[in-house]
Amino acid sequence: MKIDVNQKTMILGIETSCDETAAAVVENGTVIRSNAVASQIDIHRRFGGVVPEVASRHHVDQITVICEEAMKKSGVSWDDLDAIAVTQGPGLIGALLVGVNGAKALAYAHGLPLVPVHHITGHIYANRFVQELQFPLIALVVSGGHTELVHMKEHGSYQVIGTTRDDAAGEAFDKVARTLGLPYPGGPEIDRLAKGGTPTIDFPRAWLGEGSLDFSFSGLKSAVINYIHNEQQRGHELNHANIAASFQESVSEVLVKKTMIAAERVHAKQILVAGGVSANSKVRSEMEKAARTRGIPLIIPPLFLCTDNAAMIAASGTIGFLKGMRADLSLNGKANLFIEDF
Repeated sequence: MKIDVNQKTMILGIETSCDETAAAVVENGTVIRSNAVASQIDIHRRFGGVVPEVASRHHVDQITVICEEAMKKSGVSWDDLDAIAVTQGPGLIGALLVGVNGAKALAYAHGLPLVPVHHITGHIYANRFVQELQFPLIALVVSGGHTELVHMKEHGSYQVIGTTRDDAAGEAFDKVARTLGLPYPGGPEIDRLAKGGTPTIDFPRAWLGEGSLDFSFSGLKSAVINYIHNEQQRGHELNHANIAASFQESVSEVLVKKTMIAAERVHAKQILVAGGVSANSKVRSEMEKAARTRGIPLIIPPLFLCTDNAAMIAASGTIGFLKGMRADLSLNGKANLFIEDF
């Protein structure tokens, strides 16, 4: 369905899929009027990861405050809004329900349309704050729960042509970091540590057969953890920086090569990278080199838009709104939601 992306819109986005309570007002799908986030990182750090029940309770505490903050900072009134967009899934079901029910209450109270958003499309549309999208394109979405290659022929059209068969890349980062004794979240800690190391250890790369665009990081994760345990049992001193650099090298090589194969296969006019792992300095630099070599424009969001936020939900919700997507008050959160259903 062709849509007019130049149509004037003002959308309030709400995101509660995991451990960030976020709300944002976005104009025309490209201008952030406000972007409020209440992070729970410090709360979950002592547990070494996100505790779903704890996350849900904190969303309940913060959802009203954050929505009010986003509206106040935006400088617009409820009457200026065209719709409310909310993450329907995928994510932690308890966390999703807080955002969905908050959005339904606000939509009902202010007589506004309600637009459901797939979390991954939000990450993809974070790139639209950087540059207008050109089709066809390939989007690599890489985070704690997802590693997917998405082919887009037009706005709001999503075809998954590669996905993880086991662990997502971000999950592997967190588990390797935990084994190295690094604090949660592990991705930024691995990145920081790797900058002082050299990739001297030949950890495996899972290619999964000729032509496959799928990913697998379970074997790599196990190989790194086994290496660490074996070295410790032999009484050898671990070079944490070299381990981090070698692990990061393996992940980035697979992500970059498969993304470039996908881009060439669909004759992509753009490559997008999105999700929390797109903040990784090694992934960003290697992706930039590979795209430059092939002459394909690359877009990666600024760091504050790589992790979960509501501006990206409002941006994707803008496209959904223009496509005529609407939900009624029976809308429910879905922990497992397929992007191709949107």
